[in-house]
Amino acid sequence: MNISENIKNFQDELPDDVTLVAISKTKPVDDLLEAYEAGQRHFGENKIQEMTEKWEKLPKDIKWHMVGHVQRNKVKYMAPYVSLIHAVDSLKLLKEINKEADKNDRDIDCLLQIKIAEEDSKFGISTEKAKEILDSEEFKKLDHVKVKGLMGMATFTDDETQVKKEFEHLKSVFKDFSEQYVDMKVLSMGMSGDYKIAVDSGSNMVRIGSDIFGAR
Repeated sequence: MNISENIKNFQDELPDDVTLVAISKTKPVDDLLEAYEAGQRHFGENKIQEMTEKWEKLPKDIKWHMVGHVQRNKVKYMAPYVSLIHAVDSLKLLKEINKEADKNDRDIDCLLQIKIAEEDSKFGISTEKAKEILDSEEFKKLDHVKVKGLMGMATFTDDETQVKKEFEHLKSVFKDFSEQYVDMKVLSMGMSGDYKIAVDSGSNMVRIGSDIFGAR
């Protein structure tokens, strides 16, 4: 099965209110173009330099998602074009994004990454820390950064019960946050191995790599 067919299958399978982000890290521009020609417009990368190189070569109506851990000193390279930064985990990073967005005369949308997995290797912050950031006077002064929702990564396990429990916990947090914070619209959870559980648990954005582009 080719990339175009994989995209079309996801377009048919996913509910209309779920955004498909094609995770294209390490994949050549030709692969992204094939997905683009099949109608895909949201692409996710985990390295800013690689994403910027692809942005320069590809159509400008693509919405670029930064899904990897972000180093503050690299924000300036993606600030002119990035559509959504998924893995924000500190007020310091939000301040840097705001500063670079201001320089580029635009607003940048972000998601706070909540740690829901049991693995130590997963990044993210606690629900309490996220609330502390959103309630802080420092955050309220940031005019060029918008926190549009939450993202999370479940434990890498075959235990679907555990994965579902983690996703449903994040959905519950998202529901609480969306009632308190007006901009909260996006719940990004679910990847190739667990997106069906994520969508069933309330995700409205999934990040799919290998099921579209094949193994890396």
